[in-house]
Amino acid sequence: MNKPGPISAKPLSALLGRAINDVFAKQGFASRELVTRWAEIVGANVAAHSEPLKIQWPRPVENQPTEPATLVLRVEGPMALEIQHTSDVILERVNRFLGWKAVGRIALRQAPLSRRPAPKPRKKPDAAEVARIEADLTTVEDSDLRAALARLSASIKRN
Repeated sequence: MNKPGPISAKPLSALLGRAINDVFAKQGFASRELVTRWAEIVGANVAAHSEPLKIQWPRPVENQPTEPATLVLRVEGPMALEIQHTSDVILERVNRFLGWKAVGRIALRQAPLSRRPAPKPRKKPDAAEVARIEADLTTVEDSDLRAALARLSASIKRN
């Protein structure tokens, strides 16, 4: 009977990476970076109102040069016209990111974006409470550590 080998923990990205890549590949993406780094590629203004859905590759025709793909973007209604006007810039940035002229045109689909809710901004702890707690932490010699512990304690007490 064989003994099982040692169990080693693997990062979640290593386990899910292949499965996620397969999902993106079904949508025509060679890798997930075009989707995950969309804001870096096209800029924050365009990324705030659009997201890549898929890349449609044309079927190759024998004895014909291969045609570039079509990038399908989901765009919020009012910004569709603006994004259509800037499509040349978007194409240039996407192709520069990919390293070759992979995408030749953009198709827009007007629909709400699938956004995650923005995280709520954290409130800073009350300064008077922090000062009171810091005064109680006389046993901590390091002043930076004492201040950090006081802020942590005040934040915990607030919640």
